Amino acid sequence: RSRNEIVFTSGATEAINLVASTLSQTCGKPPQNARELYLTEGDEVLITENEHHSNIVPWQMACRRSGATLKHLPSNAACTASGEFDLRSFEELLTPQTKLVSLQHVSNVLGTIYPIQAIVQLVRTKAHPGAKILLDACQSLPHMPVDVQSLDVDFLAGSGHKMCGPTGIGFLWGKEDVLNSLPPYMGGGEMIRDVYMDNSTYADAPARFEAGTPPIAQAVGLGAAIDYLETIGMERIHDYELELGDYLRRRLEDVEGITVLGPGVGTERAALCAFVAGNVHPSDFSTFLDVEGVAIRAGHHCCQPLHRALGYSHSARASLYFYNTKEDVDRFVEVLEETLRFFGSLGNIVDGGEGGNGKDGDDEGFVPIF
Repeated sequence: RSRNEIVFTSGATEAINLVASTLSQTCGKPPQNARELYLTEGDEVLITENEHHSNIVPWQMACRRSGATLKHLPSNAACTASGEFDLRSFEELLTPQTKLVSLQHVSNVLGTIYPIQAIVQLVRTKAHPGAKILLDACQSLPHMPVDVQSLDVDFLAGSGHKMCGPTGIGFLWGKEDVLNSLPPYMGGGEMIRDVYMDNSTYADAPARFEAGTPPIAQAVGLGAAIDYLETIGMERIHDYELELGDYLRRRLEDVEGITVLGPGVGTERAALCAFVAGNVHPSDFSTFLDVEGVAIRAGHHCCQPLHRALGYSHSARASLYFYNTKEDVDRFVEVLEETLRFFGSLGNIVDGGEGGNGKDGDDEGFVPIF
């Protein structure tokens, strides 16, 4: 509704930290300005076990400072066996003490798409009347239309480099009145109204949160990237990725020896698939596929609690975007099967060798061959 609702940050991580830090700035004590929002002892913050670390650690820190309680929806409820978000389990965790709910729009590991409007409705009716909702939209903004007005969240964090833009920039969107009810995040130039030797007054949002020299070049680059995506059309991108993601999921279903994490075939999901394969370390997969010109990611994807809940320490992940094709998927599956055959030929090194398969989140002994 207003340009004043956009705060430029160094990335989505800083955007989430901005909210968490300002809400806990008084360490649980009432602020001097009675209009300012704050967390205190007895308040509750609700997240899910499937969140990216950048949507877990800041809230741990905020709750430690403020005395608030951090609660989480277990992984098997955030993504059930059928690939759905368990709204009933989520509702059971909401109480009149729930002051903030922070969750992802799309899982960067499972590809689950959360029913945000239904979640928001539950929060508005079951949580504290003044409860705020923060949405980590890093995995949705580049891939589908996102309308903050219809979602009715209070904050939304986005990342530039995931939207074809430069690194080092992201943003926090917030309702203007809510942003102006937060204290400053950092002090310095540009974020002030008047400075005296014994006190200062602060500018309204967004300047209040943009101390110092702004990321001018990065902002211009992000603007160009957004124009580019809008020229293609977010609906077109979303529809194409749904088709491509479903094709990827179906192709992987036929690959013997791997387990795909997240929703099954036929369930709407983001165009990515994380998977594990017996005793083969995901880093070995990524190394072998890289040699063949296929880029995937290996590791815990900044989601260690989620992986532990699933019983793995790491996974490999294939991610698609609008520039990928079904031929790319076919080539990926071809090289993946060749790699599986290679490791299968190693026999004892892979099957029954030392170190296990990294189940139960145990890294000991489960190391890459290369």
